[in-house]
Amino acid sequence: MLRRILPLAGLGGLIGFGVYWWLTIPATVAASALPAYQPNLANGLTTFNAGGCSSCHAVPKQDDRTRLGGGLAIPSPFGTFYAPNISPDPNDGIGRWSEADFVTAVMKGTSPSGTHYFPAFPYTSYQHARVNDVRDLFAYLKTLPPVAGKVRDHDVPFPFDIRRNVGVWKFLFMDGKPFVADASRSAHWYRGAYLVNSLGHCAECHSPRNFLGGIVSSQRFAGCSNPEGEGWVPNITPRGLSDWSVKDVAYFLESGQTPDGDSAGGSMVGVIRNTSQLSSTDRDAIAEYIKSLPPVEGPPKPLKKEKQS
Repeated sequence: MLRRILPLAGLGGLIGFGVYWWLTIPATVAASALPAYQPNLANGLTTFNAGGCSSCHAVPKQDDRTRLGGGLAIPSPFGTFYAPNISPDPNDGIGRWSEADFVTAVMKGTSPSGTHYFPAFPYTSYQHARVNDVRDLFAYLKTLPPVAGKVRDHDVPFPFDIRRNVGVWKFLFMDGKPFVADASRSAHWYRGAYLVNSLGHCAECHSPRNFLGGIVSSQRFAGCSNPEGEGWVPNITPRGLSDWSVKDVAYFLESGQTPDGDSAGGSMVGVIRNTSQLSSTDRDAIAEYIKSLPPVEGPPKPLKKEKQS
C-alpha cells in the first residue's frame, strides 16, 4: 500500500509545484508590443505628478522633487521596503533600462531581470494606466538629473522575502485589465476616475487590506489604519467627506487646506506637492469623481489609549 501511496504523493507534489511555477511566472511587455511612438514630455510631466513618483522616489530630506535617488523607508506589516533609485543614472538608477523594461515594471510589477517587484510598488493601480501615459513618463524621467547611489536592500523577513511567491499574490489581486469607467458619465468625470484609479493610486493608501495585503474591495476608499504605525488614513468616500463640496476637494488638492481651516499632514503633504502641480481641470475632475463615490463605512478606528498620570 505504501509503495503505491508514495509515488502518487510524489506525482501530486510535482504537479502542484508545476502549477505554482506556472502561476508565478513574471509577466512582461515585449518591445514588439510597443509600436513607434513620439513621446509627449508635457504629458510625461503630468503623469509624473499624477503618479506621485517624487513622493516615494525623491531622495529624503531634500527639496528637489526631481532627484529620484530613492531611499525612502516604507514600513508595512510585512517588513520595511526602501524606494529604489529611478533616476537616469546608468549604474544605480534606470539609465540602462529599455522602454519595454519600464512599461513592464510599472504595469506588470516585473523587474528587467525577470523577478517580481513587491507590491509596495503600487502596480496594482498602475496596471490600469494607458500605455502611452507610461511611455511618456519614461521619456520625462530620462530628462531628469542622474543621481548616483544604490539603495539598501528591503528589510523583509522570511517567507515574505521570497519574490516568486509574489506571483501568487498577483494572481489573487491583479486583473491586468485597462480601466473602464461608466460610459454614461461625462468625459470630465471619466478623467477624474482614471486619475484616481490608475496613476493617482488613491485606493492604495485609503483602503483597508486583508491579511494577505490585498485591498478589501467592499471598503475601497473607506479609510484604514496608517501602515506607518501612527494615525488614521481618512475615508474619502462621501461617508467621510460629507461636509466637503467638489470645490472643497479640488482646493484641498491644490493647497492642502481643509474646509475647516486645518491642513494636510503626514505623507499627504507630499501628495499635495504633486497634485498642486496638476492642472485645475485635472484637480476638478478628481474632485468630481471622489464626490460621486458611493458612501462606504470604513473599518472601526481603534480606541485612543488614555494617558496615565
